[in-house]
Amino acid sequence: MANLKYFLWLTQRKGFQPGEIGELLSYFGTPEAVYFAQGEEYGQLGLSGGKRRALEDKSLAGAEKILEDCDRLGIHIMTVQDADYPERLGQIYDPPCVLYWAGKPLHVDDRLTVGVVGTRKCTPYGEDLAGRLGLELARSGVTLVSGMAEGIDAAGLRGALKGGGSVVSVLASGLDVVYPKDHGWLYEDVKAAGTLLSEYPPGTEPVGYHFPARNRILSGLSMGVTVVEAGEPSGALITARHALEQDREVFAFPGPVGASASLGANRLIQRGEAKLILSAADVLEEFRHLFPGRVRLQPPLEEGETRQRLESRSPEPQTEEKEAKEAEDKSAGRAYISLSDDPEAFTDDERDILLVIQRKSLTVDDISDQTQIPARRVLSALTMLQLRGMVEERPGKRFYAAIILTA
Repeated sequence: MANLKYFLWLTQRKGFQPGEIGELLSYFGTPEAVYFAQGEEYGQLGLSGGKRRALEDKSLAGAEKILEDCDRLGIHIMTVQDADYPERLGQIYDPPCVLYWAGKPLHVDDRLTVGVVGTRKCTPYGEDLAGRLGLELARSGVTLVSGMAEGIDAAGLRGALKGGGSVVSVLASGLDVVYPKDHGWLYEDVKAAGTLLSEYPPGTEPVGYHFPARNRILSGLSMGVTVVEAGEPSGALITARHALEQDREVFAFPGPVGASASLGANRLIQRGEAKLILSAADVLEEFRHLFPGRVRLQPPLEEGETRQRLESRSPEPQTEEKEAKEAEDKSAGRAYISLSDDPEAFTDDERDILLVIQRKSLTVDDISDQTQIPARRVLSALTMLQLRGMVEERPGKRFYAAIILTA
């Protein structure tokens, strides 16, 4: 859009909070009008001297660098005035005027989106709850929204990915800044199955005050927010507070009395600010009537299958040279399966996927491109094939057939 560079210029004015930028847009109408306004026009708004000087700086060099960086990194930009900007997010008091995204296009307004938040220092109990919640929400057609932190965020995202669902991860940094640093594999998984999102341009480090600001976006995208484990104080409780202020539903899992990791969640329940839940089904019951045909309450998986899905972890990234050598080493000795002998052994999706990955390991996006199967269905089929021992996962989130199909 023609005015994108003026949006970027505006959001880079020091001293302005998102709500104040929104007020400038309401007053002037467009970011161009803010940019081309003169000093006396700014004076009518009662701005401090520092803010007036920031607006009187008309250099577009910063905006042009952001555009160059986004083009180089494959990062997309949307503004609050774009048609595809999430309506749900635009209704909060201080929506971000610019969003940077990577992965799948952001579609949340016609879907049930549920935020999952909690402490970084979670207990095994909390990690298990978050994984199960993510898995069952994804299987039921819910888009899970979370951060990218260790602990509850990561466990919920992993569970949703294992359930073949769509995910949105809202970051407190630029999309090219991996934080925590050892979560690069999770970044790639989320980008393949869903959307990475931030209001910060490339290169922005995750400084402390970015996280509570980020949390308003997480809750703003969600119809409800679930607190799995949270101490007092905690970022998860800030997200719950944003959700309550935005008229969103808040849910919480109860934890052991006296457990510091559960104190915040238990207090939310005690004060009547969160509904006590025991499973994903309790969350779905609140919303599924709003999405007939899209949200479906699935029968729970057998405990063994749940454990197998949640406990399988992604391998650590390796070099391309090592991956190529491993692929060569493992290419021999695979079983041959004839489609003519048992034509119903695989679904159509499973068959098409196996055919494209039996000679070369591919990412989910590559498989989706080559088969024209939506990424969500690719993930679901790959999960089932892995459980049957037909597919193995290689470094870099690439998948390779453990068998060879013949006619």
